[in-house]
Amino acid sequence: MLNTQQGIRVLAFTGLALILSAASATDTDIEADTTLDTEQALPARLPLNELRVFAEAFDRVSSAYVEEIDDRTLLENAIKGMLSQLDPHSAYLDRDSFSELQEDTTGNYGGVGLEVSMEDGFVRIISPMDGTPAARAGVKPGDLIIQLNDQPIKGMSLGDAIDAMRGEPGSTVRLTLIREGATQPFEVSLTREIIAVASVRERLLDTGYGYIRIAQFQSNTGTEVEDAVTSLSAEGKLLGLVLDLRNNPGGILQSAVAVSDVFIDDGLIVYTAGRLPNSDMRFSASTPDATNGIPIVVLVNEGTASASEIVAGALQDHRRAIIMGVNTFGKGSVQTILPLNNEKAIKLTTALYYTPNGRSIQAEGIIPDIWVDRSTITPAKPNQFNIKEKDLPGHLANGEHDPSAADHFTGMHDTELNKTEMNDTELAITDYQLHEALVLLKGLNILAPQG
Repeated sequence: MLNTQQGIRVLAFTGLALILSAASATDTDIEADTTLDTEQALPARLPLNELRVFAEAFDRVSSAYVEEIDDRTLLENAIKGMLSQLDPHSAYLDRDSFSELQEDTTGNYGGVGLEVSMEDGFVRIISPMDGTPAARAGVKPGDLIIQLNDQPIKGMSLGDAIDAMRGEPGSTVRLTLIREGATQPFEVSLTREIIAVASVRERLLDTGYGYIRIAQFQSNTGTEVEDAVTSLSAEGKLLGLVLDLRNNPGGILQSAVAVSDVFIDDGLIVYTAGRLPNSDMRFSASTPDATNGIPIVVLVNEGTASASEIVAGALQDHRRAIIMGVNTFGKGSVQTILPLNNEKAIKLTTALYYTPNGRSIQAEGIIPDIWVDRSTITPAKPNQFNIKEKDLPGHLANGEHDPSAADHFTGMHDTELNKTEMNDTELAITDYQLHEALVLLKGLNILAPQG
């Protein structure tokens, strides 16, 4: 028989469960603009016997734990525990956590510039963000954080770990990391700064070959990519484009759709499917291809996640681009913010997203069309004893031009050729994957019909 206090607690917990089942939802920073209709929400299914067990456990912890704990704190911890056992992306959000979620969307906050997730009690790095302290220190996707300053990560929630890494600009935080292939953990010291992540950057790699880098998907990324294409086109006719999504942790779903729409004329881009009726959504292209069908190579790696995988998957399924690099992260789930009372909320995985051909990326990722691993290239020294026809005494001159014109043409050609060779060599040394993407684009244009 429950006493009065236990009965009140059962009723309170039952009321909380009813609120959860009927809560409306808003968009998270990484997923679609949706509002869950309370009339369409799944019916509450409350196992009364288990609720009685919960109430009894709650009462015993509250009354017998070595230190007194506020009942509200216990209930909050119960919610955190319930969500932490679902998947790495479902979480309880207090007011501060929700504020940080909004900061991530706008791309401005104080910290070290890491996108992270929780895995087996440790924090795994999805990717460092471009130009941030973490990226400059050489932190890599896949590294596991096992200690922050002198505090072990084990036992921390993901939110607590993120809070510990953020702080006042100019202050430092020490990360102890484990890296695959390394024999011992190692430590990096990072100085916090204001993280203002630029969403899109562009430049020309070579005459006619453009490069667009998307660091993460923010609210205006689709427009910024379209502007980048226009800017590159203004410098001369574009023959090919590299779209760099490496170490892109994702962002807003609608921005991923908008970016895909820049390169696709029509057809499905992505769709989502879940248990709730309005979790099933479809997004299609609605504007003409802004690049007029030029060849595109999309660079991906293990830090390419979520919204960036949507873009890679859509362009791959539409055969609009060649995907190059290594397998992506594999986050194919949709999170939705479900508001609770008292300005608190839960971030809950409510659906999976699928590429136009019906592929789920969850835990599998995008498999590149051409596998190119990150590599370090060392140029071989040329053999000084190699000779060519023109080095042989008495060789015949080229008969298509008079000697003086030939010498002038050859000299100009060699100058331009040497410049190109130097640029290609430098790019191969600094970024082998990008070099291979440019080589592929040039090859495609050599074989393309001339019009």
